[in-house]
This record gives sequence, structure tokens and C-alpha cells, in this order.
Amino acid sequence: MSLAVSIEYLRKVYRGGFEALAGISLEVPRGSVFGLLGPNGAGKSTMVKSLLTILRPTECRGQLLGQPIGHRATLAKVGFLPEHAKFPDYLTGRQVVEFTAGLSKVPASVSRPRTSALLERVGMAAWADKPVGTYSKGMKQRVGLAQALVNDPELVFLDEPTDGVDPEGRIEIRKLIESMRAEGKTVFVNSHLLAEVEQVADHVAILSKGRIVESGRMSDLTNRGRHYEVRTEGPVPLALRDQFLAAGWQVAGDRIDIEADNAAPVQPVIDALRSANLMIREVKEARLSLEDLFLSAVKSQGKENGA
Repeated sequence: MSLAVSIEYLRKVYRGGFEALAGISLEVPRGSVFGLLGPNGAGKSTMVKSLLTILRPTECRGQLLGQPIGHRATLAKVGFLPEHAKFPDYLTGRQVVEFTAGLSKVPASVSRPRTSALLERVGMAAWADKPVGTYSKGMKQRVGLAQALVNDPELVFLDEPTDGVDPEGRIEIRKLIESMRAEGKTVFVNSHLLAEVEQVADHVAILSKGRIVESGRMSDLTNRGRHYEVRTEGPVPLALRDQFLAAGWQVAGDRIDIEADNAAPVQPVIDALRSANLMIREVKEARLSLEDLFLSAVKSQGKENGA
């Protein structure tokens, strides 16, 4: 598996002894959308800024796009939208994106048409030549996304990309992230909005108190709690209830829960209910949500630390 980010060991201790990152390791596959989740203060932004050398890590071993973390030429292939991005109020959106292009050494002949295309892509074409000081918070985020893409990066770090964006804008940003993946880019999304990440990420990691407490492919992690629910019209009769409980299934009122990786074990339940002339209202597959996974992982770490 080709990796866009491979962290062998990353530790960051701030002055005063606060350990923001406690020696983490992490792998981000190329061409994927990777979600980094965690409570406020977990160390998410510190990790991203350490990888980009905006912060100097206490100790860091790993690679970014196949080169040692901090390799200057490689950083030119990276785009970044920081959390709470701020731009000078007197610049226009177009000037913000073109200024970033200049910092990234993108030739003007390339950056000018690309800037117009990106502002159109993020829904800011109509406001491109108006001062940033007249923008709403969500509009500033959109311009921030455009400047993060102006150097046509292979790897894009988005720190809370939907912060301050209205529901319609969040949908548009999600589509933008999906289109970046389709183009072969790797998108690293740092967020505390679990539902947003769950809809778009291929892989996730959960960071809590400076430590990775869970990581892996989204489908593998949420499949852990995979089960099937069968609901009947009215409570399950006592005789069938005892039969189902003896088989290891859970029964509560009109619901039978069957833990299984596939639908095969559900068939005998349906057959037994039909034989008893019971009406089946619903059969559905259920699995852990990202929120369930997140709460479980953070809670487990709290118990280990005696919290």
C-alpha cells in the first residue's frame, strides 16, 4: 500500500512540560480521504502543524509523500487550510489565492486562470473581486479552500474545513473533497464533526489526550458492531422468545437483535416468525456509527488513565 503520510514516531512537548503528542504513529494511504477526529485539545492541530513544520516537533520520524517529514521541496506539493484561517481584510478573494500561488512559486500564467477556476469551484466567483473584510465566516472558508488548492497539491490538509459554513456549503465542501479524491489527491481532514467525516472518509484515526486510541479503514471499524434487527407486529411470543435467546440472540419486546457478519443467520428467525403467523414489520442491517466508535474509544482511554 502506497502511503502519503507515514509517521513512525511523533512527539510534541510544549514549554512548561505539557505533552500535546505522546509519541504517535500513523499511516495515511495515498488517494484516500483520511479523517483525524478528537475532542477539542486532543492535539489534532498540533499534529498537522508538526507535519507541515509550522511547529517544531520535539521528536519526529516519518515520511511525507515518500520524503522525510520537513523536506522543503516536498512541502511545495502540499496544500493547507488552517483552522480559523485569517486573511487581510483589504485583499480581495482573488488576491488571497494569487498571493498563495506566489508563495508556492506557481507561475502567474498558470495561477491566474487556475485562481478563477478555483473560485468558481468553491462558489466564490461572484465575490472574487470584493474585499475579504466584507465576507462572512463561511465565505472566508471557501476562499481558504481555493488557496489550499492553487498549487495543485498531491496532499491537502484541511483543518476544520466546514467551520462556520452553512448546511448547503457543507454539502458543497463534501462534494469538493470527493472530487479531490477522484482526481487522485490525498485529503487529510481534521475535524470534530463526526457526521461530516463519516460521510466522506475512507480511513479514520481518533486522537485523545495526545494519543491515537483507534485507527483503521472506516468500514472495518464500523463493522465491529454489525448486527441485524428484526421487528414484529406486537411482542415476540414467549415460546419464540426463549428459542431465540437460547440461540444467543437478543429479544426485547417486538425486536430481535442478531449479531452476524452477513444475513444468513437472519433467515431462520424469519422462518420461525412466519411459521407462527407473526407479521414482520422491518428487517434492517445496523452497525456502529462513527459517533459510537468515537465515544467508546475515548471512554476506554479515560478508564485506562483512571479518569
